[in-house]
Amino acid sequence: MESRKAEKDENEAVETEALLRGQGEIWRLMFGFADSMALKCAVELHLADIIHSYGCPVSLSQIASRIDSDCPHIPYLKRIMRMLVRRGIFTMNDSLDNEETLYGSTQLSRWLLHDSEITLAPMLLSQTFPTQLAPWHFLSQCVKDGGSPYKKANGCEMWDLASRNPEFNRIFNDAMACTAPIMMKAFLSQYKDGFENIQLLVDVGGGTGGALAEIVKANPHIKAINFDLPHVVATAPVRKEVSHVGGNMFEAIPKADAVFMKWILHDWGDEECVKILKNCRKAIPEKTGKVILVDIVIQPDGNSQFGDMDVVFDLLMFAHCKAGKERTEREWKNILEKGGFPRYQIIKIPALTSIIEAYPD
Repeated sequence: MESRKAEKDENEAVETEALLRGQGEIWRLMFGFADSMALKCAVELHLADIIHSYGCPVSLSQIASRIDSDCPHIPYLKRIMRMLVRRGIFTMNDSLDNEETLYGSTQLSRWLLHDSEITLAPMLLSQTFPTQLAPWHFLSQCVKDGGSPYKKANGCEMWDLASRNPEFNRIFNDAMACTAPIMMKAFLSQYKDGFENIQLLVDVGGGTGGALAEIVKANPHIKAINFDLPHVVATAPVRKEVSHVGGNMFEAIPKADAVFMKWILHDWGDEECVKILKNCRKAIPEKTGKVILVDIVIQPDGNSQFGDMDVVFDLLMFAHCKAGKERTEREWKNILEKGGFPRYQIIKIPALTSIIEAYPD
């Protein structure tokens, strides 16, 4: 009897502990948005830039003195900093000896700097922009009755909003541009010989030409065409060896030796992707042409370095694009074959994305 009671007590203790852990995890997931909002606050207040500018740990009053405000509220700032320290964005030496608390930079905070070659600050501001957050509230409604979360939330699709809203267009373009040096560094490190036989390269959906600029810098023999919607290329800066061309990839793509697309096909459904790929097929030489894609390939167990971000991005595509999605290798194979590219290889790179190199024969 005693052994049964002990076993029962042990089982109940295990069950209680499991329920407690489960409760804690749901609380954490429930308030995941608080991390995003704290990061947004840090970027908007330029907290990483301020601390970095001092070159050493600094006090709250020193940080506050450089915030763009006549009377920054230091008690509020202290609470924001406490959260950011807890998340590892900044360091804090909290002393009980009446010494002033000092805050320092970390490897994470460098990604929030505004004027840095590698930064995710513009992407953070884009993803937390009100029109970008609103569609997430419509996921369940779309599961019930279909439709586009973005259109339900904003009355139009994202590309339409960008074409009519200059502020959002700028924020979105800045977000795309900030990822270019990050991803292109990883891309070029693993694709050193990929451009050897290419004289003319077209970047379809190239935004303001940031990715092409990196490619041309590493491969000076290449002349490049940055191809995107007219309102996008209208804001593109002049870049050496890069021509900006406005147009519609669903109608025609400029002729070139190869087509490059970074984070483009995930914005579209299978039918649209096949149409784009068929236009790519028409734009390149029959024997020597190829398509170079930089996109996510969903892994069965996630990415070792980036965890579950592949499926998080899939939900992001669901929220922001009418039929956009991330794809498994099988799904990539399907649209590539239908688009006229039966042969392909996947090259892994030190990034969230992979290289998918596809050929027409």
